[in-house]
Amino acid sequence: MEDAIRLAGDILNSHLEEWRRAGGRIVGYTCVATPREIMDAAGILPYRIRALGKPERELADAYLSRFNCGFCRACLQLGLDGTYDFLDGLVENNGCDHLRGMFEDWQYAKDPAFFHYLRVPHTVSEEALEFFAEELELFREALGRHFQVDISDASLAEAMERSNRTREKLRELFSLREGERPALTGRQAMAVILLESSLPPAVFEDYLARFLEESERNEVRGYRARLLLAGSATDELALVGEIEDVGGLVVSDALCYGTRAFWNLPRLAGDPIHALAEAYLKHLLCPRMFDDYATRLDYVLRTARRARVDGAVLVHNKFCDLHGVENVRLRLDLEEAGIPVLVLEKEYGSGADLGRIRTRIQAFLERIGG
Repeated sequence: MEDAIRLAGDILNSHLEEWRRAGGRIVGYTCVATPREIMDAAGILPYRIRALGKPERELADAYLSRFNCGFCRACLQLGLDGTYDFLDGLVENNGCDHLRGMFEDWQYAKDPAFFHYLRVPHTVSEEALEFFAEELELFREALGRHFQVDISDASLAEAMERSNRTREKLRELFSLREGERPALTGRQAMAVILLESSLPPAVFEDYLARFLEESERNEVRGYRARLLLAGSATDELALVGEIEDVGGLVVSDALCYGTRAFWNLPRLAGDPIHALAEAYLKHLLCPRMFDDYATRLDYVLRTARRARVDGAVLVHNKFCDLHGVENVRLRLDLEEAGIPVLVLEKEYGSGADLGRIRTRIQAFLERIGG
């Protein structure tokens, strides 16, 4: 699994370079509300943009305010400094205002050849599902028109079947992580998720089969407490490493760079566009969705109980309004359910913040008897 962590630490890995040398196209997106199957069906590699905890912001700060989320500023920095010049296009959606600002400044400054705004409703209703299905149809048409490819229902069904297969294997792997004798660390699990959205699907399937085989023989030992990690967009392997270095093993999570990206999505079947609209919108476990807190709380509670955690760490980046507010309410409800909670507001990617985080995790572990 250590090679997975090394590979996940690269923005542009060797498999992507090989894909490009063979003439393959790559389109970037950020939010899990984006049905990647449509890009996969077009023969385009969907790449989930990440910043991997990089702290530089000087270019991004000329466009976004310092009161914007550090994750979005770090992604914009990488877009502006040319790190993401290997992308053939971008897909924006209205995940939050910070994210929209990041994408629109990126579009303004770099003028990517392909740019599409995929609107995602904030509520779940019959009308919202119809609207989202129409948006997905527009996305399919835009991709097909720009890249000169036919995205048929048959190719979509094939991509959906590939996604189903991958998600089932991911659930299998992550179940080994949650077991009585955890088979992989939280850092390794996050590396797997980062690879899943940065490799050609067939390549990732091969890696996943190997991770499963290795994990079935593995057992993580020497930890002080089993923890759940939940909260805002977090792709920082170093952050999870800090938590685990002091003895808190992250045995499960409720992160969008984690289980929220795949755990609850049902098998996709039927009319492709409507199946994708229904599956993604009805299982979007993000505080951007209105009037759906009960579903998100239920997901976190079920995850915590299934993984038999000793405590939960709720993280959010500074100025992340959605998760900052959500974590207050979540802390009260988890503690009422008997789960000790540490709320951790942090500066995204700041090495200077890691010492403070380490101290707070150590104190939390002592509080819960770890």
